[in-house]
Amino acid sequence: MTGPADVGELLRPLVPRVLGVLVRRHGQFDACEDAVQEALLAASEQWPGEGVPANPHGWLVAVAGRRLTDHWRSESARRRREASVAAREPADAGAVAGPGEERPPEDDDTLTLLFLCCHPAVSPPSQVALTLRAVGGLTTAQVAKAFLVPEATMTRRITRAKESIAAAGSTFRDPAPPDYAERLSVVLQVLYLIFNEGYTATSGTDLRVPGLAHEAIRLTRAVHALRPDDGEVAGLLALMLLTDARRDARTGVDGTLVPLAEQDRGRWDRAMIAEGAALIGRVLGRGPVGAYQVQAAIAALHDAAPSAESTDWVQIAQLYEVLQELAPSPVVTLNQSIAVAMAEGPARGLELLDSIAEDGRMKQSHRFDAVRAHLLEQAGQHEAAREHYRRAAQRTASLPERRYLEERAERLG
Repeated sequence: MTGPADVGELLRPLVPRVLGVLVRRHGQFDACEDAVQEALLAASEQWPGEGVPANPHGWLVAVAGRRLTDHWRSESARRRREASVAAREPADAGAVAGPGEERPPEDDDTLTLLFLCCHPAVSPPSQVALTLRAVGGLTTAQVAKAFLVPEATMTRRITRAKESIAAAGSTFRDPAPPDYAERLSVVLQVLYLIFNEGYTATSGTDLRVPGLAHEAIRLTRAVHALRPDDGEVAGLLALMLLTDARRDARTGVDGTLVPLAEQDRGRWDRAMIAEGAALIGRVLGRGPVGAYQVQAAIAALHDAAPSAESTDWVQIAQLYEVLQELAPSPVVTLNQSIAVAMAEGPARGLELLDSIAEDGRMKQSHRFDAVRAHLLEQAGQHEAAREHYRRAAQRTASLPERRYLEERAERLG
């Protein structure tokens, strides 16, 4: 008997293939996406009790196609839409897989769907939400739960995203060659945002949302399979693997946050580290170097060190200089200041941190005060450090981070 969890794992990789068939056949991304969600719901209800069909992909295409047809019939528009589609699509463009028939893997529509979900007309939060639903196969309720918002709010966000795509007149095809690299970078940024929210939740009672991190890695693997020679795709996947390898050591038994320097490195996932290190080792220096590759190289240095003290902080600081040239931002400077402090002393790190003190993007971030507190503590300025730990604790919406910062402040008296 197949359990609900097993069905979920089976369904998610099929989602972009099923949705791709319907969109190629019928157009109307928004209606097709809704139909696929209904088919997924039907599968999650029926398969645990009745068993998984011999051809899950074909079953989902057939059920979603019927739901779509029923919807169009109810609006008395099926014939008009079919005529419109027939005029703009080859007759065999979307042939549905029959029993026992599977579309060849080279026709995987994952990347094309990601391009559609990450359309420039859609806001970044909506790009994330639509990607998780349309490509990741999560329900609206699951996406809402992951981001700690009401389901109605997430429904509106996803609806607006699909309306924006329709209004922009976007079609189901890859971007034109001049726009391809830029659009791919947006896709990677969305996947990175999903991973970061899963690895360190910005709010809530838990430090992590494991499902989001897992989904980001799964989708990035799918993109890497389609673009194996792209250095930045490989770099992003390597960065996720090298970072997520530390997940089990990031919290104590009571859920408290454990900083990198204090983690039990014996709990890190060595297989994941090896895979990530091999990925970045294959692409770094063999083509144009991008920001994800540099970040993966930094993560690999952290993961290779047996302790915080023995970490190659000088090389990490140098890599942050490279990253600052590739993708300058106050967040890069923030992380760079920690590496510089470890390599050259806390005074030098604080000096670098001062360079972004007036940046508006940092003034509302708890991380700026948290890093300043850490560096001040290293410099022996305990009273000032305590004040910044408290200020950081007040600004974070993450309960584990707040508790950690408050405990750091209390330790300083």
